[in-house]
Amino acid sequence: MAFTTRSLSPQESRVVLTLSERGQRETTRAEIVTLLGATPKAADHVIESLRHKGWLERASWGAYLLIPADQGPDALGYGNLLALASRITDPYYIGFSTAAAHYGLTTQHRNVIYVVTPVRLRGRRIGEAQVQIVNPSATKFFGFEPVDVLGYKVIISDREKTTIDCIDHPSLAGGVGEAASILATASRRLDWTKATGYLERIGSGALVRRFGWLFDYVKADVPPEIRNRLFRLADSSRRTWLGSNPANTTVVQNAIGYDETWRLFVNVTREELQGSVGLGRRKAVRKDG
Repeated sequence: MAFTTRSLSPQESRVVLTLSERGQRETTRAEIVTLLGATPKAADHVIESLRHKGWLERASWGAYLLIPADQGPDALGYGNLLALASRITDPYYIGFSTAAAHYGLTTQHRNVIYVVTPVRLRGRRIGEAQVQIVNPSATKFFGFEPVDVLGYKVIISDREKTTIDCIDHPSLAGGVGEAASILATASRRLDWTKATGYLERIGSGALVRRFGWLFDYVKADVPPEIRNRLFRLADSSRRTWLGSNPANTTVVQNAIGYDETWRLFVNVTREELQGSVGLGRRKAVRKDG
């Protein structure tokens, strides 16, 4: 979006100042019509001008975000893109690599925003970002909370659910290697009891086996009681795989292979996981003196 000038006409000032004084960061076409005491057509001209000048950004049909003056002409940054994407549908949460980036669990920033929702929608572009819609099973639509993003309320999966989602669908996290790195980075601040409760709620032994093998591989500091609880969760499930299914595709050359502990065939090379090996190990704090 190209911004021209942020100077305002009297009617435009009335809209911006009123919303700012109210502490509003969002508005609607109907509200602007009422605020101006004008016809819908006249209000549309004001809205279009405010969008052109960079004060309003359309979130959805008839709904807009106010871009505050202190954010200047570069206001359509990543945070505001998240706010815009969050207005596409409801219920929803921002998840996978997008949520991982928000928590600083990945250094890979992509021009894709993952919106998780039970609503069937097509993806769309917002600014420079592509919004990808992910429709989860009903048993996996939980584990999210409102987060303040530049003054806008955005629903994002929490740290534990983000990590589990990325392991469950590594293609939405940048691949198995990146999902492993996300787990390793998250493990230092992960609520293991909450994460285990989430895995119990999802009820997938295969996912537990992948989760367990990966936290062993990255050497995460997992409490013994949590490890035992996860073994019990996985116990009733069959052997499974990490990476591509070896029954449907060829085994990856130099794949790590079968792990007896987690009864998991790791169809991924050590090279792909190189960036995460041992990354979950807590660093000792050296005391001087």
